[in-house]
Amino acid sequence: MTPMTLLKHPSGFLPLAMSLAALATILAFIVSHGTAPQADEGAAAHIWQLLMVGQVPIVLYFAVRWVPQSPRQAVQILALQIAAAVAALVPVFLLGW
Repeated sequence: MTPMTLLKHPSGFLPLAMSLAALATILAFIVSHGTAPQADEGAAAHIWQLLMVGQVPIVLYFAVRWVPQSPRQAVQILALQIAAAVAALVPVFLLGW
């Protein structure tokens, strides 16, 4: 089984899509409001939080389902999922939000 085959399963691509959507939410907020800290968390912060937390059970399911069957390929996809999550986390931490 190839990594692309695993990536075609919803548990393979949904965490990537969710991380990219979270990153897009941050970028859209920065474009519209700037990088200054806000007095209160807005809708963008809540959407980001839901996207980031919502992908955890999907990643865990992917790991439980595919690592025993195709360890090498599954670990490659897991690394890609983790890299996408880190990419969505970095701006939040760098900006001190």
